[in-house]
Amino acid sequence: MFDNTQKNNVASDDPPEVLWDVLQQLNYSTGEVGTELADFLGKEVKIPGFIVPLEDFASEVSEFLLVPYVGACVHTPPPPPNQLVFVEMEGAEQVTAGTWEPIWVHGTLVLEETTNMYGSVGFKVAGMEIEPYVW
Repeated sequence: MFDNTQKNNVASDDPPEVLWDVLQQLNYSTGEVGTELADFLGKEVKIPGFIVPLEDFASEVSEFLLVPYVGACVHTPPPPPNQLVFVEMEGAEQVTAGTWEPIWVHGTLVLEETTNMYGSVGFKVAGMEIEPYVW
């Protein structure tokens, strides 16, 4: 859905975009990380995707999964850990849990393996801001 050929009007003060093919550089079997992905770890970035709320029927959430396409976690098997990002908004800020509209998440990207009802997750972002993804 999102690829490196897509370039949105990125303001000079925006953090760098990290797209899903870069996140795939995490080998979740060995823990090895590709060089391009390694450059973004521990830094503020922006990642496009769709929200999967971790609470059923919640209209606003402060924690959610970011996935590369709509419905990524409603099928079996779930996406691999390098295609799931756990987002925890700073200060428990609540964001609208719209699952059908793409967004950008701004925040600090780290490797952190967690497991939830949707599967194993390879990344965590300390979310600072979300904004609509404009095609």
